[in-house]
Amino acid sequence: MQILRRILLTLLLVVGLAVGGFVAWANTPARPSAEAYAAMKSNDDVKVSLDGAGRLLFEPIGVQNGVGFILYPGARVDPRAYAPLARGIAAGGSVVVIAPMLLNLAILSPERAQDIIDTYQGIRAWTIGGHSLGGSMAARFARLHLKEIAGLVLWASYPAGSDDLSTSFLPVLSVTASRDGLATPAKITAARLLLPPTTTYRPIEGGNHSQFGSYGTQMGDHTATIAADEQWRLVVQATADFLAQVAKQKQ
Repeated sequence: MQILRRILLTLLLVVGLAVGGFVAWANTPARPSAEAYAAMKSNDDVKVSLDGAGRLLFEPIGVQNGVGFILYPGARVDPRAYAPLARGIAAGGSVVVIAPMLLNLAILSPERAQDIIDTYQGIRAWTIGGHSLGGSMAARFARLHLKEIAGLVLWASYPAGSDDLSTSFLPVLSVTASRDGLATPAKITAARLLLPPTTTYRPIEGGNHSQFGSYGTQMGDHTATIAADEQWRLVVQATADFLAQVAKQKQ
């Protein structure tokens, strides 16, 4: 019995260390850049606020198109790192909500969008999207809630094999980068079978994976040949145009 007790205590210690290590790893996300912090300040075009659930809210000041865009961050990326892009999209007329994730991993909070939809009742049409793993989990939410979601936006991302959307009529935008070392062009091409045939693809020549946010470089990524702010501009333009189309369809 004493030997079994020692074995059990050893196993519990190993499991405890593993869980503790995972939590510590997940709780050290890529930090926002100075540009990201600057983008979290309200101005004459966009009001930026933090709601009671810790969500970042970007609201257009003036004319709104009635579309809400829920953004899921990439794995182990601080939600604030997407502020420059969220601000740009909001300036185009859509309300943007960046959803924080449990342990900074969207795979642990794929239903986070439901609370947002239930909270903000004034939105005429909800769309959802995300970067990298966040995009994959956004696709999962969209597949499970097709009646609530009017569009899906994938930044350097694609659905998991279990989240096949190919037979749906969901409008989808896929924004990719030629220098992406993680969601590589080959992976994006292979995943086309999981998306509707009407999906809009917007490749960014010279862009990479980490420049879909504002948090510095990322292990495994390739060096971009365009500046970060230029990639943000192109991502924002493609996304804002897509959301404007959704708005027209829902008028």
